[in-house]
Amino acid sequence: MMLHIPAVLTRDQVAAIRSRLDAADWVDGRESVGAQGAQVKRNRQLPEASPLAIELGQVVSAALANNPLFFSSVLPLRILAPYFNSYTGGEHYGLHIDGAVRQQRGGLPPVRADVSTTVFLSDPDDYEGGELVVVDAYGTHEVKLPAGDVIVYPSGSLHRVEPVTGGERVCSFLWTQSMVRDDTRRGMLFELDTNIQKLRQAHGDSEAIVGLTGHYHNLLRQWAEV
Repeated sequence: MMLHIPAVLTRDQVAAIRSRLDAADWVDGRESVGAQGAQVKRNRQLPEASPLAIELGQVVSAALANNPLFFSSVLPLRILAPYFNSYTGGEHYGLHIDGAVRQQRGGLPPVRADVSTTVFLSDPDDYEGGELVVVDAYGTHEVKLPAGDVIVYPSGSLHRVEPVTGGERVCSFLWTQSMVRDDTRRGMLFELDTNIQKLRQAHGDSEAIVGLTGHYHNLLRQWAEV
């Protein structure tokens, strides 16, 4: 399931993050991938363990954790500390699939990458090209969102970033291990939760809605890995 989540970061938060990143020292993005990924990856990243990456990553993580739509759609169990990257001057990331397991810093348990998240920190008018292209069973999807918006999609999807032919594309990206490993089940729970919330807004907590809520939690209880 792909989902666009608008305005996860405020415009002020985006501006504050960009002011820090614009003065940052970037490194070759190939430092964080294996041999296969390094053949198709051409971009720059903030050093993973740098104090700036940790500080800004906490801002992004907090915004995601406080977003009800992110929680409902992803059902996070563990969220990997966010990374930050930049594309300019024709830089791109060819077709690839994210690694299944990501290591965490500080001796924390590894994270199984179930859901990939891109947080856009540049507006579409700030750069040319640079679309995130996700390929799944339903076709090919191009994504280019306003700064502060987020796209989530299954980490098992093939995807690429088109060459940036003008301006600069800056994003944060991260992986989440979900309580529900299977994307289809996770999507079903999200759809059920979304419709329950709509019914609650329209009709209050009727007996039928309480019953549906119980059904949701019993499915989550059956499918969750915690």
